[in-house]
Amino acid sequence: MLNKDLTQKINQARRILRQGGVIVYPTDTLYGLGADIFNIQAIRKIFNIKGRNFNKPLSVMVSGFKDMEKLAWINSEQKRLINAFLPGPFTFILKKKKIVLDIITGGLINVGLRIPRSETCKALSQNLPIITTSANISGSKPVTDIKTITRILKDKVDFILSGKSLSGTASVIINLTQKPFKINRY
Repeated sequence: MLNKDLTQKINQARRILRQGGVIVYPTDTLYGLGADIFNIQAIRKIFNIKGRNFNKPLSVMVSGFKDMEKLAWINSEQKRLINAFLPGPFTFILKKKKIVLDIITGGLINVGLRIPRSETCKALSQNLPIITTSANISGSKPVTDIKTITRILKDKVDFILSGKSLSGTASVIINLTQKPFKINRY
């Protein structure tokens, strides 16, 4: 259960996302940069903040499996595996549906999707799928404390949703588009 203050901050972050803003928020593992996945300008802003190449895909965070099914094609075998691991620190690569913008996937036919365990993340992404990528400059180590993130990103993002220091371990990426399924990052 989220407290009243946190709920208000999440609602403020959601308004900013819907208006095309970019936010920093705590996930299960790292602080993330987030934007509405249907706002191309906000997604471009994330690439620019990170200094990330546009052909390198970004992942998407959703609040539940039904939201995942809106964005990707999922067969029964994939569904069983996803349900065994999520919510949690896992990103699954699946064949995207046309609704997913090519800028997110670097023009690829697949998309990375995750459902974090964090109640904050679930509330943040409820009916609002958002980009989820580490809140750092591409190629540099992930930052796990909010003070450092605030110092680095405060003038580059529209809102920072603070939280505790996190593990600093990125999510495990499992590619479900090939047989056998492949772990891309552990």
